[in-house]
Amino acid sequence: MHDRRRLVGVLTAFVAAVATGAQANTAASARDVNALSNASYLYIATVRKDGNQSAAAPVWFITTADGQILIDTNTDSWKARRISRGSPVLVWIGSRTGPAFIGTGEFIRDRAVQDEMIEAIPRKYWLAWMGLFGPKRARFDSGQIITIRISPERDLPDGFQSQPGTSAPVLNDKTSSTGGQ
Repeated sequence: MHDRRRLVGVLTAFVAAVATGAQANTAASARDVNALSNASYLYIATVRKDGNQSAAAPVWFITTADGQILIDTNTDSWKARRISRGSPVLVWIGSRTGPAFIGTGEFIRDRAVQDEMIEAIPRKYWLAWMGLFGPKRARFDSGQIITIRISPERDLPDGFQSQPGTSAPVLNDKTSSTGGQ
């Protein structure tokens, strides 16, 4: 219960920061902030070189006190490779059919942020708490895993679903709800 109250507090601060413009790189909608407060997973897809969506994979995540969305992944994963070349990130909150947004991903190598992941993931996920999975200092130090900050750019329409192999939405397309090529 304490973690849920903390998360609600963090997300409230996040909404306030967005409303005042303090989070210039982040524009999560109220819909997404609410969904993040109740979600255990994000489903992440990236865009292949041919412009098509990859499959959406479930990932653990945390939101920080300043409203950032953080995940960690193996440095040799397809999502890390695609994000490193500038792929947009398609995110579904809570389920493959949950609220969706498109955003940007950025590798974070800051040791303090990594430490936050190491501490927060086991508080949220019992498999990490038991020590079976989750980020570890040795894996960050050896370069096996990386933290990625996801910054929402715009919501995708309600009902937008992962469709691997189909054209991905365009990151900055303000006129179309699903983008295209």
